[in-house]
Order: sequence, then C-alpha cells, then structure tokens
Amino acid sequence: MIKIYGMPGCPYCDYVHAQIAGREDEFRYINIAENIRNLSAFTRLRDTSPVFDSCKQIGDVGIPAFVFEDGSVSIDPADAGLIEYGSPDACSIEDHRAGRKGC
Repeated sequence: MIKIYGMPGCPYCDYVHAQIAGREDEFRYINIAENIRNLSAFTRLRDTSPVFDSCKQIGDVGIPAFVFEDGSVSIDPADAGLIEYGSPDACSIEDHRAGRKGC
C-alpha cells in the first residue's frame, strides 16, 4: 500500500486525493492537517529524506508525498501511477467528478 501525505486545500493534494477515491486497497491518504500525529510523521519524513531537499530550498512543503511499501519516498505522483495537477494529462476536479475518462 502506498501512503500519501497531503492536506485539504492544496490543489496538488486534492487532485491526487480525487484520483484515489475507492482505491483504499492501494493507497492510504494521510491528512497532515487532521492531527498532530499525522503532521509529526510527515515532518519527520521531510526532515530525514533527501527527496525533500529541493522543496525546502524553494520554500515548498513537499506535499503530496508518497511513501512506498519498500520505504522509498517520492514527491512525483507519476511514481505512484497518478497524474500531477497542472500537467498536460491532467483534467480538472470538476471533470473528474463528472466522470470524464482518464481522470
């Protein structure tokens, strides 16, 4: 199962979260704004993984973040088989909710 750290209101996270609806056997979405335990788990990950170095340099939080079963970490939705918000393959959240194929 792939863990995804994100939070509501982040368009990149919301876009990924919409793609995994109904796929709880493949993904576990962890809302870092929900409680201090989730936020603490994410900040420990962010503080120790070099994957986040470029994010920290430009002041980004680094979400959504993906943690795979083997412990590897990524900030690229494509590594989890998902589409990144704003990419040429992306559709809007409204398209997804309307059932557009490929969303």
